Amino acid sequence: MKDNNDIVKVGIGIIIEKNGQILIGKRLGKHAPYYSIPGGHLEPGETFEEGAIREIKEETDLDIINPKVIAITNNLDTYKEESKHYVSVILLAKNFNGQLKVMEPDKNESWQWVDPHDLPEPHFDGSRYGVKCYLHNKFYCQ
Repeated sequence: MKDNNDIVKVGIGIIIEKNGQILIGKRLGKHAPYYSIPGGHLEPGETFEEGAIREIKEETDLDIINPKVIAITNNLDTYKEESKHYVSVILLAKNFNGQLKVMEPDKNESWQWVDPHDLPEPHFDGSRYGVKCYLHNKFYCQ
């Protein structure tokens, strides 16, 4: 029988775009001190879009409109560091409503709008690869 670390899990990463910048969070807890686009786990029975909408609402209180799948990432750096293998589906949201808030202060210190060409470090591999795909209009990046 396989343990939980032998299972490849599906993550969701969401790039929210505003005036040429993207939303980046500074993670806390077990993921400190990494920066990352918002996201989390895909729940059983969810579409990628439903997962993105749920995760953004839970983390930022924003309501994203019509997110689109733009890329996938194979997060092997995370696997090497934590023995947890994730494949992440990256979505892009260009439209949203609401006031940006830190909704999970135990998991996220802050949100900031940044130039996607100049990501803060240290940065999660799945987020870095997702932003790279976004910038180069590619579906898969390493």
